[in-house]
Amino acid sequence: MARLSGDGLAAFRARTVGFVFQHFGLLEALSALENVELALVLAGVLPAREREARARELLGRVGLSHRLGHRPPELSGGERQRVAIARAIANEPRLLLADEPTGNLDDDSSQLVGDLLETVCHEERCTLVVVTHHRALAERADRVLHLRSGRLTGAPRAEAVEGRPG
Repeated sequence: MARLSGDGLAAFRARTVGFVFQHFGLLEALSALENVELALVLAGVLPAREREARARELLGRVGLSHRLGHRPPELSGGERQRVAIARAIANEPRLLLADEPTGNLDDDSSQLVGDLLETVCHEERCTLVVVTHHRALAERADRVLHLRSGRLTGAPRAEAVEGRPG
């Protein structure tokens, strides 16, 4: 990766890494469907007619088939986060990075998003890295690392399943 140009790094990120941001990162002028499709457009991985079908399928997987045409301001926080997750996995990334994915959600939505991240990463066979202060979300992980005074510490959990991505 050190040898990649700026454009090369951008292409690598677009095709290999999915991002779920704490504040969703959705474009408010676009519908839920268009927000997910945009990731596919930028990566250039599918023909136009397949992009819409993939976006619809992913929004269905996150329980939002009925909200395709809604823009982010018309969605709840939990719905926005689910759109963000669908967008993040649109390109079938090998690595999914989630920054405080439950930070702006109530307890019920946080549980749903945690379940969804776990299920999606298992189905998509991608590695999930979550940065969180939410103890219940962290306790679901196979490995928990702590950042204290600039030092990273932690070890694999004893009950981690060998060979499982994440």
